Amino acid sequence: MAWSFRGGLSLAEGMAAVIDNTCAGRDQEWVKANWRWNFTTMSLDYGLFGLALSLASASTILPAFAERLGAPNLVIGAIAAIMSIGWQLPGLFAANYTERFPRRLPILLVFTLWERLPFLFMALLAFTVATTRPTLALGLFLLFLAMTSLTSGALNPAWMDLIGKVIPGNYRGRFFGFSSTLGGGLGIGGALLAGYFLQQYAFPFSYGYCFLIAFAFLMVSFGFLAMTREGVLSRPKPAVGMATYLSRLPAILRGNPNYVWYLCARSLAALGTVSVGFYTVFALKVLQVPEVQVAAYTFSLLAAQTAANIAFGFLADHYGHKLVMVASSLAVVLSSLLAIASQTAPDLLYAAFALFGISYAASNVSGLNINLDFCSAEDRPTYVGLTGTVLAPFSVLAPLLGGWMADHGGYELVFWISLFASALGASVLAGMVKDPRQLAVPSEA
Repeated sequence: MAWSFRGGLSLAEGMAAVIDNTCAGRDQEWVKANWRWNFTTMSLDYGLFGLALSLASASTILPAFAERLGAPNLVIGAIAAIMSIGWQLPGLFAANYTERFPRRLPILLVFTLWERLPFLFMALLAFTVATTRPTLALGLFLLFLAMTSLTSGALNPAWMDLIGKVIPGNYRGRFFGFSSTLGGGLGIGGALLAGYFLQQYAFPFSYGYCFLIAFAFLMVSFGFLAMTREGVLSRPKPAVGMATYLSRLPAILRGNPNYVWYLCARSLAALGTVSVGFYTVFALKVLQVPEVQVAAYTFSLLAAQTAANIAFGFLADHYGHKLVMVASSLAVVLSSLLAIASQTAPDLLYAAFALFGISYAASNVSGLNINLDFCSAEDRPTYVGLTGTVLAPFSVLAPLLGGWMADHGGYELVFWISLFASALGASVLAGMVKDPRQLAVPSEA
């Protein structure tokens, strides 16, 4: 009986392996047959999303709107903090549920509306109570930002896993490079349109039109997302309680020290974003630039980001995502130096914004992609969520710390902290982290 049991178990295991290999082969054939279609539809979704966000830029338009509502520096810093914690913190908790389903697209289509609708709500806010009740408007504005960012963060593991499933590994860098370039190119037009609204219409209608058009483009991008062909390409994991799921995470960290060093480097880089949102306020309050110039800064940022996206996509696919992430931190270092120097040469702030755009391009191409190289295919949602959750406290602390320092030590201190934290992050990433592609990490191509 014992022999029969062991024999039957071996036979079952052998049959399961054959079935898995057969399914894996069929999955790869399906990916090859459909990846160009998915490359196109998902690039259009991503690109139009980028166009929408150029009309509601977190680096320029949103801080400027908050400043016009009377927000102090600490609250302006809270804008970046809210968006960071929303984007990063929920991912780990959502990943546990994401892994239970064989398909990701239905999850995205149901819930992504709640990251798009808040822009319509912000437009209505600008058209109604922004001038009559600015304090209420500011509170609701922060609430809507929290709504869109938390939804984005919760959907991030499903979205990245969908990309991992339908875009071959050696084309993902180019996917993010191309789609980010598309978004940046369209975003340049969006920045020009935002500049038109800011110049032609009085506050708060100028911002209301920006948010309303942003929402319209977000809904067009939703249509292209819905056209993606996913297929059933992965076996869902068994459902486990959240406590059990979280208890497994320390073992993941202990078993992957290279990934731990990567998290350390990214945490320092996150602190380097302490100046995000304060370039615009610095320009308005210290350099005394006219408000319409905010759109020109957005144009500078997006133009540089667009130009850098394709180059970083090529570098990522051929030389790995680590190199691109080092470049991201170094761009922030140079940007901070130019922001400091702009106090005596204000035009340098255009170059500072451009370098931030280059940093964004590098992060867009490789910031999420590199997580897929650290793990096997079935663990992708967990690694994406874990990375975001670990980085969330640093990303939240940075802009709040920036707001406090701007009030008590001035904007120059904020820029110096950004410089040193980014330089240290680049050093750790370059010196301590091995490119995961060069290691024997079980990952599908």
